[in-house]
Amino acid sequence: MKLPLLMLIAGVLPCAAVAAAGPQVVSLTQTPCQFLESEGGRDRGFKSARGADCEAVNARTGEQRLAESKTLELKPGKYIFRVTNRDVPYELGFWLRGATLKERALLPSVSGGGLTAGRTQDYAIELKRGNYVYSCPLNPTPDYRLVVR
Repeated sequence: MKLPLLMLIAGVLPCAAVAAAGPQVVSLTQTPCQFLESEGGRDRGFKSARGADCEAVNARTGEQRLAESKTLELKPGKYIFRVTNRDVPYELGFWLRGATLKERALLPSVSGGGLTAGRTQDYAIELKRGNYVYSCPLNPTPDYRLVVR
């Protein structure tokens, strides 16, 4: 009688532990014209009063910064991208999507705005294998790379 009960418990508990774990959280911090974590945690001290300021910054520095940036590598699964607006005086957003037009059509995407100075907002997504990019169109940043393997 005890053996079947132990087998039942052994079979159910691992499933319950996995279900309770929930999505993984990826924290990202936006400062003017950049995501800190994507650029190795280095705050480059850019100043911006509006999105056009970042467009000018990126025209000068974006290609080199992107080449030096860290590619985020994740496994397939559920994630929450927790994005914080630190010291950007205008509304920001977040956009995660497939890296190419074909991948954009096949891979999941998440986006949203309303991220005012000092606020943190969550963006939930279930990632599949593939190549992604993420950025902020309102605080123009480079298209940082994310690979799901």
